[in-house]
Amino acid sequence: MNEREFAGTRVPVGVIGPREATDAQYAAARDVGRGLARMGLAVMCGGRSGVMQAACEGAAQAGGVAIGVLPGPDASEANPYATYVIATGLGEARNAVIARASLCVVVIGDSFGTLSEVALARQFGKLVVGLEGAARVDGVVHAASVDDALAHVARCARGLVEPGPDRG
Repeated sequence: MNEREFAGTRVPVGVIGPREATDAQYAAARDVGRGLARMGLAVMCGGRSGVMQAACEGAAQAGGVAIGVLPGPDASEANPYATYVIATGLGEARNAVIARASLCVVVIGDSFGTLSEVALARQFGKLVVGLEGAARVDGVVHAASVDDALAHVARCARGLVEPGPDRG
């Protein structure tokens, strides 16, 4: 992949995962955020701690953009690395916003909130790529590494992946 290969792509890539991330999950999310930024793709996440913060941190390190979509109405609850913050006041319904608005989704780790985003993304026909303990759910493509996950995202951004019909 070339640096900033997808810089004209205006649709962000979702990076989802638990607020309580392991060290390995945090590192993977940071590397995914950094890789997406280097590809010229924006990150969209829940904007708080754990996997979300790590993805934003990685994007910031590479000079990219990270959009934090918060469940509450207070923008100050965002992690310090989010470039743009959308304080929705929607509660966990904001998961649907992230799933619908993302080009595709990279899921790192597992939690109930994360599972809801995975289910919504699949319902909307999005490619979902799993890493570092992501749930084994039908329709989730499990990547062997961060580079493998980024390659799946690149194929999706090029329009080479048919993630399935939009059933939303």
